[in-house]
Amino acid sequence: MMKLFLVEDDPTIVEIVQKHLEQWDYECLIPADFQRVDEEIKQEKPDLVILDISLPFFNGFHWCQKIREFSEVPILFLSSAEDKMNQVMAMTMGADDFIPKPFDLTLLLAKIQAILRRSYQYGHHETTYELGEFTFFPTENLLRNAQTTVPISPNEARILQLLCQYKGSIVPRESIIEMLWQNDEFIDNNTLAVNLTRLRKKLAAGGLPDLIHTVKNKGYLIEGDY
Repeated sequence: MMKLFLVEDDPTIVEIVQKHLEQWDYECLIPADFQRVDEEIKQEKPDLVILDISLPFFNGFHWCQKIREFSEVPILFLSSAEDKMNQVMAMTMGADDFIPKPFDLTLLLAKIQAILRRSYQYGHHETTYELGEFTFFPTENLLRNAQTTVPISPNEARILQLLCQYKGSIVPRESIIEMLWQNDEFIDNNTLAVNLTRLRKKLAAGGLPDLIHTVKNKGYLIEGDY
């Protein structure tokens, strides 16, 4: 049974979502203390976190940042604050997806299943890729050399794995979106760009600057001799 952690303060929504997800054999936990959400997530180690934006004490953006300091667990925002800026901010801070309220339970379940599938089943083999002095381990969501380990999110690992598979060739952004999100109509066009920006920052901080090249109006590329 996969464990979900629902950070939502509306008791009606909590009851409805918990009941629906438990029918599909998910364990759905909620915070005991809205001032210690990050500590409870560290303790419970859920497979996915569902975050509202408007919460007591600290908002969802705060907790998303806190979670990303110690974990790459998938994060799905579920919020009535549905304007584009909030969606972009959520993705920039490390979220994997965003559903505006009011929402359909069928869509919520489909999003959860897709995120879990992408995060824990994609690339379930031991293939690794050499990138300069680093080895990329897709199934572990990290790159490593003798001195440094660079952890990345499941989404970022999937993007990097796809670019490594086609190393030396341009991968169109439309192909990446279709392959990674199964042509999901709910994926905003900005989602891929945000994920790539986060990935590039992590790679650069770990010592791999300029690994992923943007080919204007065509797509993305990792040079064949990197």
